[in-house]
Amino acid sequence: MKVLYKKIIPFVALAVLLSANGCKKSDLDAELLSSLEPATTLTNVASMKAALAAIGSNIRREFTGDMAPIVTESIFSEVAVDGTTDKSTQAQDMDTRVTPDANLDNPDFNRIGFYWTEGYKGIRYANTIITYIDNVTFKDAAEKNAILGSAYFYRAYYYYRLVNQFGDVPLILKDITAPKLDYFSTKREVILKKMQEDLLFAEQWVQDNVDRGEVTKGACSHLLTKVNLALGDFDAAITSANNVINSGKYSLMRTRFGSTAGDATKNVVWDLHRMDNKAIPANKEALFLTIDRETLAGFTDFGSQVMRNCVPAWHFANLRTPSGLNPAIVDATTAEIPLTLMYGRGIGRYRGTAYSTKNIWTDNTDYRHAPGMWMNMTDLVYNNPALKNSSNATEKALYGKPLVDVTPANVNNMFLNKGLDTIRHFFGWPHYKTFINSTNALAIDKYWSPPRGTDTDWYIFRLAETYLLRAEAYYWKGNLGLAMADLNQVRSRANAALLTDASAITIGTILDERARELYYEEPRKTELTRIAYIFAQTGKAAYNGKTYSLTNFSDNNFFYDRIIEKNDFYRNKVPTVSGVNFKISPYHVLWPVPGTAQRFNTEGHINQNKGYTGYETNVPALDKIP
Repeated sequence: MKVLYKKIIPFVALAVLLSANGCKKSDLDAELLSSLEPATTLTNVASMKAALAAIGSNIRREFTGDMAPIVTESIFSEVAVDGTTDKSTQAQDMDTRVTPDANLDNPDFNRIGFYWTEGYKGIRYANTIITYIDNVTFKDAAEKNAILGSAYFYRAYYYYRLVNQFGDVPLILKDITAPKLDYFSTKREVILKKMQEDLLFAEQWVQDNVDRGEVTKGACSHLLTKVNLALGDFDAAITSANNVINSGKYSLMRTRFGSTAGDATKNVVWDLHRMDNKAIPANKEALFLTIDRETLAGFTDFGSQVMRNCVPAWHFANLRTPSGLNPAIVDATTAEIPLTLMYGRGIGRYRGTAYSTKNIWTDNTDYRHAPGMWMNMTDLVYNNPALKNSSNATEKALYGKPLVDVTPANVNNMFLNKGLDTIRHFFGWPHYKTFINSTNALAIDKYWSPPRGTDTDWYIFRLAETYLLRAEAYYWKGNLGLAMADLNQVRSRANAALLTDASAITIGTILDERARELYYEEPRKTELTRIAYIFAQTGKAAYNGKTYSLTNFSDNNFFYDRIIEKNDFYRNKVPTVSGVNFKISPYHVLWPVPGTAQRFNTEGHINQNKGYTGYETNVPALDKIP
């Protein structure tokens, strides 16, 4: 009985924080409980490395599955909205759908709760390694500190996300060994300073010559750059970015490589994002990535489903021929023109905005928007076999021809629900990112037919983003020429026109380049909130002429102003076929802390963010490490 009690205690204590949507039976499995006996399991180097690998495998969950959590990060920004318009429960009207007691972790609602739950799980797992590091005999200090530094990295990774998603949150730095119901929120800057300290240690001891999927020195410096920026320590951000860029270990991929190097119809950006090129030694751009393959133990059940999430639902009968007489496209894998095998069967979960799919693409030489790399709806063809056999000559002539673009004159005929159907069924997407296959022209998915996107390695940090982070640090310091030079490093690799007017560089220029380069990689909401905090901390005027302050951060912030400026769905409160209007408010700069996490914390107080029920009972957040 004593042994069982000892195993359960940490789980019960942690459950207070992990209660975004209540407990599931799987949370109480004996296998999980046994894993919470670190004193007897973390006793050698192999077990410590296995524990680190387990945290790494958990990170990939953000990018996998139907309505992968990264979609929620994206729809709280200017680059996308939730395109699932056949349901009224999605996070579209944020004011009514995003509350502390809403369903916060469900594909048909949103995935905010995932980040709270998985964030604290990841922190707990990292803390377990940190707490019991001295239980192991290492061959030398370097071996010990490399493992400790990797655990510090993971803890900082999760806290960096949490403080830019939820603001002030509980800070936990040790393994939980007794029931704990008295968590208090700690100030965001206190947490960030501790993470900065830990990452400086990690940067010193973690090495680059490790297996793909493991934490690298480059990843530590990259994450440290983000933390330094969040703290407003711009000189330190430049230093940590330099540690990656000038290390000699990494470089932007500028020449063809890997399994697709011989495909003359594509370019180096295509090579960079092929599933079997991401982790090969020739790829010098990858700083940190997750490994997920059908052939390896521990692969993700049911695959990444990237194509399901990101590709429009063009196979639905809602999309018609210009006359409206017939469906335009079918999803049959046996069709003469099998479009779902060529591009994947999507349902438009991630609906890119006009800003991210059209407005930022300003030149015709950019590899990332080149024909065959980027898909517009007019690049698809009518493949409905009923057209080929139609007795209507006009309809028959459409078969195999490119789709007609939507116009005010034809929109009412081309869609069952007129213009409302364009939200989910008619938009462009980056095929080079979303097509989960390598050298085959047609997608293969062992889980789904038509294919949704099988298991795949995925970038977490790439050197291209390091350049963009350093460009941002230079921007904050007013060194616009150096900021432009770093932007041009990324643009030149993509064969985009180089920027030439340094005086025109703003944070908007950097955000635009991030949107071009980091689709479905960056946590856009996290980064946009971080930038909003910096404007509020520094008082620096934004390109819109406004200045911001921390005193009214949830009422007036750059996050909201940027979204309303660029995201026409939220700006115009566009309606869906389910009668919901897209809407977002300034207070969504921070997400709601799940109400259950607050209520179960009976002897402490986890603060709620302004704009949500429960804020009125807040107490001062801790201003020092608890």
